[in-house]
Amino acid sequence: MRRRPVALWAAAAAGYAFLYVPLIIALVTSLVSTVLGTMAGVAMYRYKTRLLPILVLTPIAIPEILMGVSLLIFFVLLNFTLGLASVALAHIAFCIGFVAIVVRARLAGMDESLTEAARDCGATPWQAFRHVTLPLIMPGVIAGALMAFTLSIDDFVITFFTAGAGTVTLPLQIYSMIKIAVTPEVNAVSTLLMLLTLALIVIASKLTPSLLRSD
Repeated sequence: MRRRPVALWAAAAAGYAFLYVPLIIALVTSLVSTVLGTMAGVAMYRYKTRLLPILVLTPIAIPEILMGVSLLIFFVLLNFTLGLASVALAHIAFCIGFVAIVVRARLAGMDESLTEAARDCGATPWQAFRHVTLPLIMPGVIAGALMAFTLSIDDFVITFFTAGAGTVTLPLQIYSMIKIAVTPEVNAVSTLLMLLTLALIVIASKLTPSLLRSD
C-alpha cells in the first residue's frame, strides 16, 4: 500500500519535470547574461568606443525571426548539436543587450566621485568596483536579471529555430498543444505563465525602489 503513493508521486514528479525542467534555460540565461551584460554595460560606460555598443545592442535591434535564423545557420556551420545548450546560448546572446542597457543607465546616474575616492584611499580597481560601484548599480543588475529571465521564459521565435528534436520548453509545449486544440490545460498553463511574468514585474518594481533608498 505504501509503494503505490510513492510511485504516483514519482510519476507526477516526472511529468512536471518533463514540462518545467527545460525552464532551467531561463535561469541559466538570466545568470550568465546578467554577469556578461553587467560587464558590457560597465565597459560601454567606461570606454567610449563605437564597436562595443554595436556588438552588444545589435541582437536586440534586429527582428527575432532574423536573430533565430542567423543563430540556426551559425550553429549549423559550427556543427553544433541543437538542444538545450543551443537554446541557452541563443537566449544569452539575445538578453545580454537588455542587461547592458539597464546597467549602463544606472551607471549614468551614479556619482563617480565615490569610486575615485575609493581609488584615492588605496583600493584596487576590482576592490573599488566590488565595494563601491557594484552596490550602487545593484538595482540595475537585479532589474536586468529579472528582465532577462522574463524574456527567456517567454521567448518562442528564437527557441523555435534553435531547439533540436526532442527539446521542449514551455512556449514550445504550449504551441504544440494549441495546434491540436485549445484545451483547459492550455488555458491553465498560459495563465500560470502570465502570472509568473506579472509577478516578476511586480517584484522588480517593489524591490528596486527599496534598494535605491538603501543607497
